[in-house]
Amino acid sequence: MLIKKSPDLRYSDVTPKSLYFNRRKFLAGVPAAFLAGNELLSPSRRALAATTKLQTVKSSLTTTGEKLNSKEDVASYNNYYEFGTGKDEPQQLAKNFKTSPWTVSIEGDCAKPRKFSMDEILKLAPLEERVYRHRCVEAWSIVVPWIGYSLSTLLKQVEPTAKAKFVAFETLYDPKQMLSPQQAGIPLPYVEGLRLDEAMHPLTLLTMGMYGETLPPQDGAPVRLVIPWKYGFKSIKSIVKVRLVGSQPTSTWNLVGANEYGFYSNVNPKRDHPRWSQAKERRLGEFGRRDTLMFNGYGDQVASLYSGMDLMKYY
Repeated sequence: MLIKKSPDLRYSDVTPKSLYFNRRKFLAGVPAAFLAGNELLSPSRRALAATTKLQTVKSSLTTTGEKLNSKEDVASYNNYYEFGTGKDEPQQLAKNFKTSPWTVSIEGDCAKPRKFSMDEILKLAPLEERVYRHRCVEAWSIVVPWIGYSLSTLLKQVEPTAKAKFVAFETLYDPKQMLSPQQAGIPLPYVEGLRLDEAMHPLTLLTMGMYGETLPPQDGAPVRLVIPWKYGFKSIKSIVKVRLVGSQPTSTWNLVGANEYGFYSNVNPKRDHPRWSQAKERRLGEFGRRDTLMFNGYGDQVASLYSGMDLMKYY
């Protein structure tokens, strides 16, 4: 099998083939109302969406010894297919995304199901700044100072029952603000899932900001997950619904291509994607490649979650 190395990857190599060839039709098929006020600008003229400063405390779970990527780099290079299939499109096409008012509903196998407003979420616990490595399945990585607190803090509020074994997440889907599933090339709304012990792990971050401010729309405003030992598509954006369930939930990219995107999707340099190697990665903003770290370098904290599992099979 021919293994592609990350510097040789093209957009067509890391995107489903049908979606890649349909991308040329992307703008032509976008409703005029969606594009209103979103004229395409050169990267040098794009402005970051309005954000609000957040008060944070230092976290003991922050990653040390890593150089941060710039806010501009992170804000302009995104996977958010509801706002475009190119890395540079979400920053522009999501800039008018309406994120207020916003609620997150927690349902399913819990004693106290309820809805949380964003104000309640922001005030539930002190907001921590945590520097995390973030590894994308396409073999590139970034280092970001995310802001939030452990997801377990929120889940404990609803008291999961003994029936709860997994947690299912759902992103907002609003066809008035977002592309259609046909334009995005994936089923919508976007869904993801974790085992309950993964969701309750302290490193799993319920994220409301980055770089000292609230999240910009293209990075998952107003609330998302960041799971640093898993590939980036597991870190679901713009969450509106959480369900505690007894069986393994579906996840969008696993539905699109189960042989390429597994449910667990732990960073594993030995488990190649069918179309390219995962042994190396390119840090955004760098030209060279570096070795991919098992569990993205967080093995000391999370490897015990998978004791006895065949990580080549359960990828």
